[in-house]
Amino acid sequence: MAACDPADGWSAWPAPAKLNLFLRIPRRRADGYHELQTVFRLLDWGDTIHLRLRDDGAIRRIGASAAGVAEAEDLVVRAAHLLQKEVKVAQGVDISVEKRIPSGAGFGGGSSDAATVLRALDRLWGVSLGVERLAALGLELGADVPVFVHGHNAWAEGVGERLTPLSLPPAWYVLVDPGVHAATAALFQAPELTRNAPPATISDFVSGAGLGNAFEPVLRRREPAVEAAFVALARIGTPRLTGSGSGCFVEFATREDAGAALADLPSGLRAWVAAGASRSPLLDALEAAVIGGAWVGDG
Repeated sequence: MAACDPADGWSAWPAPAKLNLFLRIPRRRADGYHELQTVFRLLDWGDTIHLRLRDDGAIRRIGASAAGVAEAEDLVVRAAHLLQKEVKVAQGVDISVEKRIPSGAGFGGGSSDAATVLRALDRLWGVSLGVERLAALGLELGADVPVFVHGHNAWAEGVGERLTPLSLPPAWYVLVDPGVHAATAALFQAPELTRNAPPATISDFVSGAGLGNAFEPVLRRREPAVEAAFVALARIGTPRLTGSGSGCFVEFATREDAGAALADLPSGLRAWVAAGASRSPLLDALEAAVIGGAWVGDG
């Protein structure tokens, strides 16, 4: 990532990671898409998006993508073009991504990065499009983008876009990245994927019912690294898969318990501790933003 000095006009915006605390597929729709049920838990850890406004209307990505994605296909670039086209703004932007969230692991990095670009540029360009319209634009980029635009933990249905905000208790997570880039489209086509799970309710989730993740058995059979991560995490608690990626996690009630459990894991695992967030840190950044010398609230 290039140096992004605020003195050179750069601003910095958080793009938090997420966990799916469960993921269920009640049915496959006639259009080929799958109806999902899940709970999104936002984390107080993730990427940072750096933005610098341009007067010439150009949208540029500064630096290469960590995942090797071409600039024109990068979700952050597509998000900026989409908003620019929607509101017909004359300004452009330089975008640099400080990447921490591993790609293809189910932690939502690309979707969160795109959502942060939408919300931050809405503020920096003085657009004030509104959260609902920004979320609708985000859905054009990916099913997980709207929850990051809204910035709240949520029960989700549909393809992930029908959101009901949830208040979740404080929690800390030991996260593991097995290093496998899971191909979501291929996993959705897996013949062994369960697509007819009985629909769950919010009450089921709140009661602590083990709702599971439909992709877990598929990935554990197909990817030895994912199975090895589950075996290692089983030493410290009950491991779960996030999203359709390869990332795994175990939940703890306190930071101290999570830290002690992390210390018990084999040294070869890429593992770390992250806190659950009560809401997206992006909302805090938006509320504190100073634009043009004046404080601007989140509204």
